[in-house]
Amino acid sequence: MKVLIVGANGGIGRILSKKMTESEDLTPVAMIRKEEQRSFFDEIGVDTKIGDLQDPVASLKKMVDGHDAVVFTAGSGAKTGYDKTLEIDLDAAVKCMKAAEEAGVHRFLIVSAMNADDRESWNSSPIKPYMIAKHYADHFLKESSLEYTILRPGRLTDEEGTGCITLEPASQDHRDIAREDVATTIIECLRSKNSVGKTYEFIRGEQPIREVVS
Repeated sequence: MKVLIVGANGGIGRILSKKMTESEDLTPVAMIRKEEQRSFFDEIGVDTKIGDLQDPVASLKKMVDGHDAVVFTAGSGAKTGYDKTLEIDLDAAVKCMKAAEEAGVHRFLIVSAMNADDRESWNSSPIKPYMIAKHYADHFLKESSLEYTILRPGRLTDEEGTGCITLEPASQDHRDIAREDVATTIIECLRSKNSVGKTYEFIRGEQPIREVVS
């Protein structure tokens, strides 16, 4: 399966790209924004495409065309304003969905955020606009013709992954998940037809990721 990773230069995207090179069934292609980002992917043997998420759907369609799946793990980042949150986390995500539909690429996986459907929790969140953007991007994906999977991880950390998660965050006294485990979950979802049409809200837990997905 040839997979376009949108947001490949981010924390999850880099880990995901490297993990896919270690598999026999997945071939990553990294979508990056700048030429200087290419060296990392050259070193790990991953092909790259340079594109801008602010481009129109027609341009993004050319990026998506020829792949079997799209993973959208791009984000505006904590250092930008909420105008960029709307542009990247909402509008760019929707444009990539439209591009995938127009290119005939049916499989689409998006990395969203925990509590993206819980409006009451947004009121106490310091990143309320981000949560709103994630909610409506997810909603558009559910209403699309794509074979989607929505991943809503908890608080992301750079710790080593454990290979285990739980889909019952309320049962735990923490809300964190290693980026490596999010990347592993993406891979297992791409491999499993059972994940199509599903939304997974998860954090670090005790159940092996493959078991949870399958």
